[in-house]
Amino acid sequence: MEVTMPDRAVAKVFMTGRSQAVRLPKEFRFKTEEVRIRAEGSKVILEPIEDDWEWLNELHKLGPLDDDAVQAAEEDMPPQDRPELDVFK
Repeated sequence: MEVTMPDRAVAKVFMTGRSQAVRLPKEFRFKTEEVRIRAEGSKVILEPIEDDWEWLNELHKLGPLDDDAVQAAEEDMPPQDRPELDVFK
């Protein structure tokens, strides 16, 4: 069951050492170690940085690869010589 987050709340701003911090209400806690921070006018927006491997979890949900896909991935193809596409020479 997915818990819905409220639209707004009030958070406390405080100093920790020489840094400013914000104590988020528990309904707004992040489920990640890092967040991306950006400014839009006078607003400061925090966004979770998604797990780089999440796409692999989604791919895994599609099920196992068929034999043709495995064979194509393992096939050793010779390098192609296509000078018309070599723009760096």
